[in-house]
Amino acid sequence: MPMKGGRPDLRVVDRWDDGVGWIAYPDERMQRASHAIASDDGVWVLDPVDVDGVDDLLADIGAVAGVVTCLDRHMRDAAAVARRHDVPVYLPSWFDSVADDIDAPIERFSREVGGMTAIRVRDASAPPWQEVALEAGATLYVPEAVGTVSYYCAPKELLGVHPMLRPFPPRDTLGGLSPERLRVGHGTGVATDATAALRTALRDARRTLPLAYANAARSMLFG
Repeated sequence: MPMKGGRPDLRVVDRWDDGVGWIAYPDERMQRASHAIASDDGVWVLDPVDVDGVDDLLADIGAVAGVVTCLDRHMRDAAAVARRHDVPVYLPSWFDSVADDIDAPIERFSREVGGMTAIRVRDASAPPWQEVALEAGATLYVPEAVGTVSYYCAPKELLGVHPMLRPFPPRDTLGGLSPERLRVGHGTGVATDATAALRTALRDARRTLPLAYANAARSMLFG
């Protein structure tokens, strides 16, 4: 099982009234999830991994208005999807050294994009990490700080904090939010009781750190 890539096979993993999420390479360990959210001005594609069938999936919910990159290392296939739909890639105004890596027109945003509220999750140089979450009504999208894939989680955890952030979980930025549903950049989203799952993950990040690290090691070694 490769860490990233492998055999492409579009799998829809999240679906709700105004959005959809998919995994392009379901056999990879990273389980990179991509999402699209519809608003009044079109469909906003978040951190996409491209694969055959994506355009048909997007067409089901509307015309693409823009592609949003929400993590400074999540360029993924944002440029390719944006060029194909003749739209810009949108970046937070405070992201550094990202635009040069995206071969597509760039637009910047600060507090909102496409009707979604932008939440600065992390802006740090050690380790380098710039991340924005997006809140669209009852839906919260977090690209990296939390996830459901196995190497994020201790045994029996539904949602976990990224291994690098467990010692200092982003409680100040995410702890006060109350989403009905949570979508993440790695793994299937949390469709019910998302607020409880998020608060539990942030609360227990340090307490379950040894178990989570052991689980991550097993995931990397044995898949």
